[in-house]
Amino acid sequence: MGNINRDPFTTRPEIEGTFGVVTSTHWIATAVGMGMLEKGGNAFDAGVATAFTLQVVEPHLNGPGGDVPIIVHDVRRGQTEVICGQGPAPAGATIAHYRSEGLEMVPGTGLLAACVPGTFESWMLLLRDYGTLRLREVLEPAIAYARDGYPLVERASATIATVEQLFRKHWPTSAAVYLPNNEVPRPGTLFSNKKLSETYARILQEAESAGADRVAQIERARKMWSHGFVAEAIDAFCRNQEIMDVSGAPHRGALRADDMARWQPTVEAPLTYDYGRYTVCKPGVWSQGPVMLQQLALLKRFELDGLDPTGPEFIHLQIECAKLAFADREKFYGDPKFTEIPIETLLSDQYNDERRQLISDKASLDFLPGSVEGFGSVIKLRRQEGSREAVGAMGAGEPTVGRFGEVRGDTVHFDIIDQAGNMISATPSGGWLQSSPVIPDIGFCLGSRAQMFWLEEGHPAALAPGKRPRTTLSPTMALRDGEPYMAWGSPGGDQQDQWTTQFFLRHVHANMNLQEAIDAPAWHSEHFPISFWPRTARPGVMVVENRIPKVTLENLQSRGHIVETGPDWSEGRLTAASKLGRRRRAAANPRGMQGYAAGR
Repeated sequence: MGNINRDPFTTRPEIEGTFGVVTSTHWIATAVGMGMLEKGGNAFDAGVATAFTLQVVEPHLNGPGGDVPIIVHDVRRGQTEVICGQGPAPAGATIAHYRSEGLEMVPGTGLLAACVPGTFESWMLLLRDYGTLRLREVLEPAIAYARDGYPLVERASATIATVEQLFRKHWPTSAAVYLPNNEVPRPGTLFSNKKLSETYARILQEAESAGADRVAQIERARKMWSHGFVAEAIDAFCRNQEIMDVSGAPHRGALRADDMARWQPTVEAPLTYDYGRYTVCKPGVWSQGPVMLQQLALLKRFELDGLDPTGPEFIHLQIECAKLAFADREKFYGDPKFTEIPIETLLSDQYNDERRQLISDKASLDFLPGSVEGFGSVIKLRRQEGSREAVGAMGAGEPTVGRFGEVRGDTVHFDIIDQAGNMISATPSGGWLQSSPVIPDIGFCLGSRAQMFWLEEGHPAALAPGKRPRTTLSPTMALRDGEPYMAWGSPGGDQQDQWTTQFFLRHVHANMNLQEAIDAPAWHSEHFPISFWPRTARPGVMVVENRIPKVTLENLQSRGHIVETGPDWSEGRLTAASKLGRRRRAAANPRGMQGYAAGR
């Protein structure tokens, strides 16, 4: 009779249905999001509830003090939009101030690395303008898990262990929360953060004091966050506390309540690029998102159909295009409110036809940003010396996949599509437990996104008050034949737009379904400067999963790539969702940090 199921092996099935799908980096958050759809909410309601739950159950990966870019497709409006939840640098964050502190770069931890927290205001905007449910309905699950506890995943426990001595010696307010009973909580411990629960419960109580009107409640909640007790607690902590950071010296923060009161998230059109029958949508050049579009602009002249996605030609071409695109990221990207960015040129056929000539059958070991007259800055490449693992002990940067594939923590992501066809893709991050000390009055810490600024005048990403740092956070959405089709993304800092590009190419050129494209062996380049402290590069180095065929690795090495192999399942934490007609599909990552639930 033969094999009834002839589909290739995947670690889990691609979920399919007609009601709606939710996929995230944690099974509890996925279940909460699905619960919102089941009670009649739309994809945007589900997104808000999922996001607040992720703050609680993955505190080593994101938190209320962080930031978020969001891509939405609203069926009612008939358009795809980006919500920029990337908070800017405080008014007191000047290059002169940081230089006066004896710093050559923004520290990767502590209070000087804090921008205006962008998550809460962004979720309130989404709920108010796109959602349908009340604040209580989307916030109660997070409050309950923070109050009553949730099973702590292994990687959260390991992250706490990594920064245990930092907490004990320098950050006692974090020790009070994350070292219950004066010890590192074991995996599976029912872990709670009662102060965070109380903070959100107080916001909810204050919101409902505004009366029965849904929008009035949301506006009241926003006021309590940016103009009320939350902003006041952040201001007092930054003014009065000298906090040890990765620079080896204590510093006070620059963030103030006035900075929070002045800022609101914005809604803008996505940057797009047409790749065959697909239109790929990304956040703007205040993020690294366009680097994926630049890769596609370089790749589109190569014949990728029929290439083995684990073969040397496929991997070589993707890596070499990534090197060129990320070099441009370093030279040109920044906040377009402060600096004109030549993105139309960077995505043009003429520019990429010229850049493509730099790609041969050999690996480039040079750092080669492009040239657009009148734009960009000279980049001084700093090669890595010593171990990035040592930096992790101080909680610096956005720890992602290490040089040997070990996963230490990073960010979260989710994708949701409802029955009506509304879609959302979001990558919340920052404010993770290792970024800065817990502010005791509110139960959470601030983010460290300001470390992505350069302390060099004239650079497009130079630090300036009110300026957005060029974030690595990078959700993705795509139309197919003009119709909204797919949402996907991954945590992973600089690796995000390498892994999301690989996923897309496997789906488009190798006809893999969502789960197959996620499960396939992956890789990343470390050729360009990392976006996080200490901003070093490892020219020519690429890190691959050990599942890549040996013959491929030998071929890549013969081309001049410096190949390092990591564990079998160590590259990428993708989730993805798609819609075609009435069908809704979703898939989720099986890799390492915890047992992920498949999208529902």
